[in-house]
Amino acid sequence: MGVHSKRLNLKTQGESEILDITEKVSAVVKGSGLKSGIACVFTPGSTCAVTTTEYEPGLLSDIPAALERIAPKNIQYRHDEKWGDGNGHSHVRSALLGPSITIPFDEGRLNLGTWQQIVFVELDVRPRQREVIVKVIGEP
Repeated sequence: MGVHSKRLNLKTQGESEILDITEKVSAVVKGSGLKSGIACVFTPGSTCAVTTTEYEPGLLSDIPAALERIAPKNIQYRHDEKWGDGNGHSHVRSALLGPSITIPFDEGRLNLGTWQQIVFVELDVRPRQREVIVKVIGEP
């Protein structure tokens, strides 16, 4: 059993930006030298998320629109009352999407569907420097 870890650094433009990180995660898996196992993709932040989707223009618009319906910006959030930073909705959206995903791999290749990409979703109201940790666990 082997373990390999790498940190990816991202610079985001702010709320609702969705970045395709599939190739970066795939490169970490390939570079691990492991043939079969799992890759955990995690972001240490409470106003961002990692998930999978088809990375195409329609969904890049649909996802933020759906999040606006589920956790609208223009309603009261107690977080904003306490901190005054206007990103209460960002925290709620992050909690709904989640900070991590786990993807199996075989022969050094991620087992993703044909139209499935790994994406980082920026949910905060301002540009940020972000980190994504990729932890690969498997057999050589």
